[in-house]
Amino acid sequence: MNFTPYSMLLDFSIMSGLLFIAQIMRSKIKFLQNYYIPSSLVAGFLGLFGGPQFLDVLPFSGNTGSYPYLLVCVLFAGIFLGKQEKFNLKETVHKVGDTFLINMSSEVLCFGLACLVGGALVIFLFPNVFSEIAVLLPAGFMGGHGYAAAIGGTINTLLGRNDGVVIGQTFATLGLLSGIFGGIICINYATRKGATRLVKSIGSLPEECKTGMIPFEKRQTMGDETVHPMAMDPLAWHIGLILMTTGIGYGIYYGYKPYFPKLEIPLMCVTMIVGVFLQAILNKTGYGTYVDKRIIDRVGSGVTDYLVAFGVATIKLSVVLEFIGPILVLVAVGIAWPCVLVFFVGRRLFRNFWFERSIFIFGYITGVVAVGVTLLRIVDPEMKSGTLSDFGTAYTLQSIVELFIVTMVPVFAVSVGVIPVGIVLVTIGVIMLLTCKVKYGSYKMPMDELRQGEAEIIASIVD
Repeated sequence: MNFTPYSMLLDFSIMSGLLFIAQIMRSKIKFLQNYYIPSSLVAGFLGLFGGPQFLDVLPFSGNTGSYPYLLVCVLFAGIFLGKQEKFNLKETVHKVGDTFLINMSSEVLCFGLACLVGGALVIFLFPNVFSEIAVLLPAGFMGGHGYAAAIGGTINTLLGRNDGVVIGQTFATLGLLSGIFGGIICINYATRKGATRLVKSIGSLPEECKTGMIPFEKRQTMGDETVHPMAMDPLAWHIGLILMTTGIGYGIYYGYKPYFPKLEIPLMCVTMIVGVFLQAILNKTGYGTYVDKRIIDRVGSGVTDYLVAFGVATIKLSVVLEFIGPILVLVAVGIAWPCVLVFFVGRRLFRNFWFERSIFIFGYITGVVAVGVTLLRIVDPEMKSGTLSDFGTAYTLQSIVELFIVTMVPVFAVSVGVIPVGIVLVTIGVIMLLTCKVKYGSYKMPMDELRQGEAEIIASIVD
């Protein structure tokens, strides 16, 4: 059957129906609620089992596998749209330098250990498997289905393969499950050992966090109308900005390729850079205030739901079975590092609320930020530890480094090799942790003062 615009419309209509069913299931099934399984993940599995690989009752087109990378380009196009605040490097380092160093090192080491340890194991145990598969582990674990599609697409382009995105999506799915179930296990253990400072049990989240349905009295607005509906619908204005940015990035990417065929800058990075420049132009011309960041973020979150759902639904089991050995070995490496981070690194480097801050990073580097936020809210339902606000401030600087990692690590892994790249990244990550220890270790509060400060916060929650 030929692929037409109606084929894409039908694909997204079917997935929309699966997301609806998944959300209803989340609101009714206790297992999904107790483990905070995202509806997009449920929809993806429904699409996988209802698709051509199993029941073959869902009439998806043959092009659904290309949607995850397409959607991640749209997602990245909107990352910097709506940002109007100026970035102050000195102020950021002074305020959240330790948070930046720990968060950034955990991300760098996620890639570094995967390339060094995981790459070495793949080369030794599976010599016939391409060693660059090691890069796809942190792409899926740390970045979720978005980065998995982006880096998987880069690997496909550089190596001339067609399975990079599929393997990346597999790692992303396993990462989400590891982050959710592994995080719950860590929290249960921590509460029994008295390591959590703000909750004593795991069941203290509001009901709407479990069911996914917000009661009327707790609902919030998703953004402001920045243009008048008589001229243009505000939602169309914001979606149009994102799609325009994506289109310009697409044009630039395929425009430079004939002249620089060996230069590989992932399309999603090009769209993000275009977004930076477009927002700068809007700010300079006085139109920046008419872009509501909350609406842009909501559109991005919606794109992410479809990205995850299509990513899971289009996993090719034949490819997974072909690489099942290295996938399992790499997943073991991917789970080991976050556990070490929580109970060894975070416990020694964070100045206060070490478990709350560490479990957020656990979710962040096994799944996505949303998983980290979910785990954090279980142990810090009122967000009193300052973890999320510090992360938000530090991420302004971290996102710049992250862009370099996502863009260049797969390129260097192919051109230089995963082992050398792993050595460099692990060295950088360890230096960051040592810098944090040396620079901020002397500011660590005495234990009695620390407990008193935490006690004051806990008392304010009780009041």
